[in-house]
Amino acid sequence: MNKLFLILILLISLTTKLFSNPNIQARTGILVDYHSDEILYELDPDAQIYPASMTKIMTAIIAFDLIKANKLSLDDQFTVSENAWRLSQAGYSSMFIMINDQVSVENLLKGIIIASGNDACVALAEGIAGSEQNFADMMNEKAGEIGMTSTNFTNSSGINDPDNISTVRDIALMSKYLIKNYPNYYELFAEKTFTWDRTGGEPIKQGNRNPLLYKNVGVDGVKTGYLAVEKYSLASSMKKNDRRVIAVASGFETKNLRSSQSLKLLNWGFRNTNTFEISKKDETIFEIDTWLGVKPKIKATSKEDLYITINKKDIRYLTVSLDYKGPIQAPIYKDTEIAKIIVTQKDNTIKEIPLYAAEDVKKVNFFKSLLTSLNYLIWGDV
Repeated sequence: MNKLFLILILLISLTTKLFSNPNIQARTGILVDYHSDEILYELDPDAQIYPASMTKIMTAIIAFDLIKANKLSLDDQFTVSENAWRLSQAGYSSMFIMINDQVSVENLLKGIIIASGNDACVALAEGIAGSEQNFADMMNEKAGEIGMTSTNFTNSSGINDPDNISTVRDIALMSKYLIKNYPNYYELFAEKTFTWDRTGGEPIKQGNRNPLLYKNVGVDGVKTGYLAVEKYSLASSMKKNDRRVIAVASGFETKNLRSSQSLKLLNWGFRNTNTFEISKKDETIFEIDTWLGVKPKIKATSKEDLYITINKKDIRYLTVSLDYKGPIQAPIYKDTEIAKIIVTQKDNTIKEIPLYAAEDVKKVNFFKSLLTSLNYLIWGDV
């Protein structure tokens, strides 16, 4: 077996201060690297939570899915029902829409994402699905598609319901789905204010509930939450250069702890870990010799973007190698696995990444095959 060792030059400053686990003051939490999906920190991440207004991330995703499928437009107008209006009168966070208002999908989404309006959630849900229960069914179907195995939605806003449950692990999955699939719409989560020109009164300007947006540290979403039974929660994402991490935590006792501890967790991820790109989807990683092929070499590619995240203190122990048996005998068919990238750390394999043939390579005709074989027998390697 031939083995090519790729020299991975990873620099780390000797003055970099490495911290122990952040030990945040929350009941449950998780920190995930966006690109590698590596869990950087976890605190009872599968404990059941009441997601509160973090539920609204899914409400927005359902709308974005329908817009993408050309089944909904930002300009569509929905009529506000009494059911939706009542939430604005009950002391909940609200957009302050009025009965029989005609409100665009775009404004409802801003009312949901920026102002955290429960009334806007119900208006959107009823407009899309006819009832909030039907909309919750759509939310649960989407949750299953994303892989949120410990989540059940019963309403569109996250108001208190003992059956509206999730985990911080599932909320992180949902947040990544939003950011990855709807980067343009995700920008709404970074908007700091929303002004609603309400019926029968002065326009209402409300600020985004996410406290980390105002610190100008690279946080660009996603959603706060609060219920008396759950205390304070926050799903947040920070981006620096080309790297992004997602943090979700719940059970903070105070607003200040929610802000300070979430920021502590995000900063810890960047200070103590690095993420490296191993391969890009469909990009040629290596060319391998063929045997009796009409082409002398075959391109090896990955079927997806691949990254690894490791603690900075362990970078010096990281090696990356390419394993394959070669030359590879023709015929070779596209998408056949022909090699592996092997990532090791302190002699322990931490990831194996299959590489595939990027194209078909036919076998040479009989006479050329015979000539090649004779040359090999006489002269050796040809």
